[in-house]
Amino acid sequence: MSEEKDRIKKLNEIKKEKVNPYPSRSKRTFTCREAAEKFDLGEKAILAGRLVSIRLHGRACFAHLEDNSGRFQIFLNEGDLGRENYRFFAKQIDVGDFLQVEGELFETKIKEKTLKVLSWEILSKAILPLPEKWHGLSDVETRFRQRYLDILANEEVKKVFVKRSEIISAIREFFNQRDFIEVETPVLQPLAGGAAARPFVTHHQALDLDLYLRIAPELYLKRLIVGGFERVYEIARCFRNEGIDWAHNPEFTQIEFYQAYADYQDLMKLTEDLFKALLKKVTGGSVVEYQEKKIDFTPPYPRIDYREAVRDCAGIDLDKEKDLKTLIKKAEEFKIPVDKTWDKGKIIDEIYKEKVRPNIVKPTFLINHPLEVSPLAKRMPDRPNYTERFQLLVAGLEICNAFSELNDPFDQEERFKEQQKLLDKGDQETQPFDQDFINALKYGMPPTAGEGIGIDRLTCLLTNTRNIKEVILFPTLKPKN
Repeated sequence: MSEEKDRIKKLNEIKKEKVNPYPSRSKRTFTCREAAEKFDLGEKAILAGRLVSIRLHGRACFAHLEDNSGRFQIFLNEGDLGRENYRFFAKQIDVGDFLQVEGELFETKIKEKTLKVLSWEILSKAILPLPEKWHGLSDVETRFRQRYLDILANEEVKKVFVKRSEIISAIREFFNQRDFIEVETPVLQPLAGGAAARPFVTHHQALDLDLYLRIAPELYLKRLIVGGFERVYEIARCFRNEGIDWAHNPEFTQIEFYQAYADYQDLMKLTEDLFKALLKKVTGGSVVEYQEKKIDFTPPYPRIDYREAVRDCAGIDLDKEKDLKTLIKKAEEFKIPVDKTWDKGKIIDEIYKEKVRPNIVKPTFLINHPLEVSPLAKRMPDRPNYTERFQLLVAGLEICNAFSELNDPFDQEERFKEQQKLLDKGDQETQPFDQDFINALKYGMPPTAGEGIGIDRLTCLLTNTRNIKEVILFPTLKPKN
């Protein structure tokens, strides 16, 4: 008989005894950690949790219960429970079942804190056996598809997601303390804007209208700046219909924030302050270890001009090599496959990703991006072909993207028109023309700087995790069938 069938048989035996194996109510007076920390000999206690081990010794047994706080030893014997009650436990209860136990705290001969059980109840009968914890759950496919088993079997996995929660809380605290207001903007949008990405499309039946899952909250957050808010942020789920690899998942989390009366220089200082506060809160210091490299986040961070970086790493001077055919040839030399819909900006961006980004390890601001790759950023006054933009690069990862926001409605309109031409040619990753956003800018937006930070990649960095699937509880996967 398989273990599943054996457990179903036990389930039916429990029901025959008029015992509900899935009751609605439970009770506990201590968590496992509290029972250990507040331990007092002879004190009454009620614990509840999953049974994770059991050692039967005839008329008595030791076992361990586990809850979110830890695990605690329990002791059951025939003398305290009565013969029938104890034998019912020994025969019908398995590792994995949830129990509620009530009794008295005592110490064993080897001074292990233990609860002597005087009564017990089943809270939930587990039909499938747990992974063997001493072997762990190592199959990557199973770990990502059945994350609940991954968390049960691998304590380190649970710690990663606790750390992720701490990171988000620390970020929220940082911005709240600086008078930013947390807001919520639409996930379903009539136009997918604010970033260069292919969107997911859905259909609203009642309106008979195609809508897009947002690729970024940017254009709505800037509408709020127009409306009179001066500091806003959103911790946003975003969706991009793109490939899946170690650094990309179609569904991801980022924070975007916007500050009126600021420029990209101001946000570089704010970003340094954010990382200083974040690391102190989450790690207790300023240095993290990532992929066998020690990375020091002590500010200030170096600033590298985009043009100089591409020139030094790829041998391309963007002020001189402006011809599309020349850039295509360079990309092919670097074995970058070029799509026929790509324009100069897209090719430049792909060359940068291949030749520049992987070489930057310590926290570095890459600044002053070309106009072609920054359709929403403000031009530099003295270099009109470049924009007031920066990315924070760490260990070959883009962690932050920010710029002085374009608030000239006519300049924005012209850039949207150029993007729309690319869209019409078949490039589905370009910014569509957004007339309502142009109208918003015509009412006036003060000088504003905005920034986006990828929470998933940031969590990878601060937990020494390379694969982004390891920091997303339920990553997108191809169906088994």
